[in-house]
Amino acid sequence: MYVALDLSKYIISKCVRDGHPISNLQLQKILYYIQVYFLKHDNIAFPDAIEAWQFGPVVPNVYYYYCGYGAMPITSMHERITIGVRDKTIIDEIVENKRGLDPWKLVEETHRKNGAWDQIYKNGAGNRNVIPTELIKAVG
Repeated sequence: MYVALDLSKYIISKCVRDGHPISNLQLQKILYYIQVYFLKHDNIAFPDAIEAWQFGPVVPNVYYYYCGYGAMPITSMHERITIGVRDKTIIDEIVENKRGLDPWKLVEETHRKNGAWDQIYKNGAGNRNVIPTELIKAVG
């Protein structure tokens, strides 16, 4: 298990090194997909809460850490974050598959009907409510 901010620093540094920096919005969706993968394999990527915000699932502490970039690519590099070899393979694959997608495509994917975000957000009534990990695991 990792802390979401450390995992974020790893993801951002990887993207910058690969010449493909990502925005905070993209980072939030990638974190969500990583958590989904880990939960579906009876594990947890990070214990930090994921909340249902207007543009999809968000890890608030990570969002606020990088919010100064606005919608621009995050270009900061971080010290090497230690990721287990097996986890690194999985995380890298998710990052590489999702970072090239249009950010609004990622929003659309995480907004799918009856998905975890949709069930909690409820057209705004559940704005900023936590999306339970059990629900993320069950419906993604």
